[in-house]
Amino acid sequence: MIDPELRAILDAAPIAHLATVMPDGGPHSVPVWIGVVDDRVALMTGPGTLKARNLRRDPRLAISLTRTDDRFRSVVLRGRVVEWAEGDAGWRVVNALAMKYIGAEYPRDSPRVGVFVEFDHEVIA
Repeated sequence: MIDPELRAILDAAPIAHLATVMPDGGPHSVPVWIGVVDDRVALMTGPGTLKARNLRRDPRLAISLTRTDDRFRSVVLRGRVVEWAEGDAGWRVVNALAMKYIGAEYPRDSPRVGVFVEFDHEVIA
């Protein structure tokens, strides 16, 4: 169950910064779209991106985002990838996030996958 306050924040279309672990143990951080799909926190990415390769090798992640209603309040999340959605299931995740962020389906000119995550640490400030 997603905390109702966190769900409201994620429903507002914030830009999140996803941190993954590089093969040498160093951090990699990149902005991503984030949201709730099927009552689960989801991201989207290309299957061959550095973030996808990092997460397939090591599913641990951290996410920070700034609330859209108050840019001086933040959210910090730590957890892991629990499922990859590919094919039609992946496009359903991708399009749900695209509708929220750009108001249209995501162009199918390059492959995309959905990523479901669970958190074991949440700080909502």
